This record gives sequence, C-alpha cells and structure tokens, in this order.
Amino acid sequence: MSQQSFNHICDQLSVFIERRTTKFRSPHPVGKRVMVTLWRLATNIEFRTLGHLFGMGRSTACMIFHDVVDAINSILLPKYIKFPTGQALRNTIDGFRTRWGFPQCCGAIDGTHIPIIAPKEHHADYYNRKCHHSVLLQAVVDYNYRFTNINVGHAGKHHDAHVLRESSVFLKASAGELLPNWTENLDNVEVPPFIIGDPAYPLLTWLMKAYPGNNLSQEQKVFNYRLSRARMTVECAFGRLKGRWRCLIKRLDNELYSVSGIAKACCTLHNLCEVHGDFFNENWLEDIDDNVNVPANRNDDNANTDAKQIRKAITNWLKDN
Repeated sequence: MSQQSFNHICDQLSVFIERRTTKFRSPHPVGKRVMVTLWRLATNIEFRTLGHLFGMGRSTACMIFHDVVDAINSILLPKYIKFPTGQALRNTIDGFRTRWGFPQCCGAIDGTHIPIIAPKEHHADYYNRKCHHSVLLQAVVDYNYRFTNINVGHAGKHHDAHVLRESSVFLKASAGELLPNWTENLDNVEVPPFIIGDPAYPLLTWLMKAYPGNNLSQEQKVFNYRLSRARMTVECAFGRLKGRWRCLIKRLDNELYSVSGIAKACCTLHNLCEVHGDFFNENWLEDIDDNVNVPANRNDDNANTDAKQIRKAITNWLKDN
C-alpha cells in the first residue's frame, strides 16, 4: 500500500476512530490504529504478537482492530464497492468488449473460500470440499479486477449456485432492478447486459455461462474460450485480494460473527489499492489455491429459452469478431 493510500484511509476514518486525550491516558493516534489493523489483515498474526509489535496490550490491539474494521465497512465500503450504474456501467461494458472481446458483459461472478476455525455450532456445514472449515465469499468483478458486489458468510459446504440464489445480485436481477434494458442487436437478437460465470451457475438471460459437454461445434468452442478468458478477471481479483490481505489465505482465528466484516474490509481495501494504482508483486500469488468448487458441467436442457437464444446470438457474433 502506498503512502497516499494510507493517508487517505487515515483522513477518511479519523473522525470515527480518533480518541480524545484525558487526564488518565493518551490514546493511540489514528495512524497507529490504522497501521495495527492493516498489519493484522496483511499477516493474520496473533493479537498478542500484534500488541507486542506496536507497544500495546493484547486486548487493546484486538479492540483497535475491530473498531477500524467496522469503520472501514461503514465509511469506505459504500464508496469503493458498488455496482456500476449510468456511465460507469457503460464504461464497464465497453471495458469488457475492448479488453476481453466479449460484448454486453458488465461483470464476472465467482466464489472463494475463507478458512476459519471450526464453529461450535453446525460445524459440519462449514466443512468444504477441500477438507477444512470455511465461509464463502461471492463477488462480482469488473474488467479492472475491482469488486462491484460482494456477498460473504455462507457456510463453506454450500455450492456456488445456492449462494447465488440467496444473494442480492440474484434478487435484484430477477426483479429487473440490477441491469437496465440496454439491448444490443447481435445476430438479429436483442441482447441485454449480463454477468458471466462458470459452469456451476445457471444459464439465465442476465447470467451467461459456457456450453456444457465435450461434443461442441467450433463456434461453441470459440464462445467458451472467449467467455473463460473474460471470466478470468474474477479469479485474478481473488488472487490479488488474497495476495495483499493474507489473513484470507491463512485460517482466521476470529469468531464466526466477525469473519464477514473482516472479509468485507479486505475487499474494500483491495478496491482502494487498485483505484490508487498501488504496487502488486506477482510473486504473492504463488501459494494461493483458489478453486472453490468442482464446476458442475450441467446440462442446459432446462435453461430459459431466451437465455439460450441470447447465448447463441453471442456465439454467432463472436464467430465474425
């Protein structure tokens, strides 16, 4: 994180995390409070060690950490994580077309595991395919690896499609409140804006995925390749998120109720760093294994007819572009 980004965080949060000096104590300054929190998010060290590094008690370090995380989610999250609308949405669609060659795409969706200690209740629900306990982070990402929507907290045993159907993205899209009716005529079909996902997700008019099976035409293979290439944005975003904030790689020893807030704070700080153009070392990606579920190669026979028609129109358009 650059000095500029650090100063920006301190300026934005100072009113909410600054403490007054009294005759009994001199409070830790805002910069130190933010630094304690960032160090914990970046390393996941124990609070006892964290307090020792910054010259404070374990309980003080813990309290400061949670206060700053709450402030990040209250103040910075609404500014840095929001689904694009208006001109920002048009820029996102243009970005996917220009950079990845995929039309009418306004985001890529996927999920990732956040390791946790086994909760006392319903711990079997949190035991995932990778044989450890976790909660799931579902995210929609734009072409610049920035999160535009996040949903975190589902038990690690759940499938991506289950998490999707209980998320705000699904509810708003199903009600027609997520995306505008900005259709583009592709192969004589009016194609609306949509999100792209892996085979674990259903095929919907607002959610495109690859053709299932191996017996595919050349045009269908091209579609699958182009969609997969554009969908890499969300996988890269998860990699960069965990590369910077490594508490999401190691097992979080926090109580279950606080894990969602920590993950949201990390996503917010990820976007802040990306917006400010902060340095990212590609070597940080080496020990990140980020496959959530074995993708379900589902048959699309029961998929929405309009969704199939839209996918076919895009397929035909990609053949010539």
